[in-house]
Amino acid sequence: MASSDLEQLCSHVIEKIGNLKKTLSLRNCEPTLKTILNKIGDEISVVNKLLKKLELKIQYQEHTNSSLKELCEPLEEYHKDVEHLKENVASPFSVKGSDLDPEEPVNIEESAPIKKPPKEQRSIKEMLLITCDEFNGIPAYMKSHLTCCQINNVIKEINKAVINKYKILYQPKKSMNSVARNLYHRFIDEETKDTKGHYFIMEADIKEFATLKVDKKFHALLNILRHCQRLSDVGGGALTRYVTT
Repeated sequence: MASSDLEQLCSHVIEKIGNLKKTLSLRNCEPTLKTILNKIGDEISVVNKLLKKLELKIQYQEHTNSSLKELCEPLEEYHKDVEHLKENVASPFSVKGSDLDPEEPVNIEESAPIKKPPKEQRSIKEMLLITCDEFNGIPAYMKSHLTCCQINNVIKEINKAVINKYKILYQPKKSMNSVARNLYHRFIDEETKDTKGHYFIMEADIKEFATLKVDKKFHALLNILRHCQRLSDVGGGALTRYVTT
């Protein structure tokens, strides 16, 4: 959210509070005027709605700032690595001019064979976080007292479980220990033709890789994620597979 939008919203709230003060000062002049009291009630209702809207936008901005900070940290590390390579990696054919004898041939030692770069790691698609507009569009009975930040924290935990699961699936079998190998075979057994080509997790994966409790609140949050089209269910036997989108 732009800072100008936030400033405009704050200015609107301050203006409404000022109108309330002016209206309240008129009440002492004629206490029997019912219209004034009605106006006070209307203004209070408007201010209350504006304050709620302001709270949601502040929460969204805080979440956005936190996400940007998380993105900046790895970028800083990459920048340091690039600078280190620029400073320390020299060309294998560089020779100082003062050491050359023009009458003698220059022997250039063969450089060590260049190692093949490691295979590029597969990127694992993560669920996008809920925006403020999406949160406002969730039915009240569905989100109850949940905040946008609480819902996004659940998305982060589910993303963590998905990443950990598929890191094992993409890991070379030779490098697996016994625990990873057992998990690998379980993951393969749980796949169906409907999950082929999609990322999905089970409740067992949530318990294995995330800090979430699989309880009634968790299933209520899943309904919100289905409503926001962040995941869908795929059956198969007695198990439910949560396919991320």
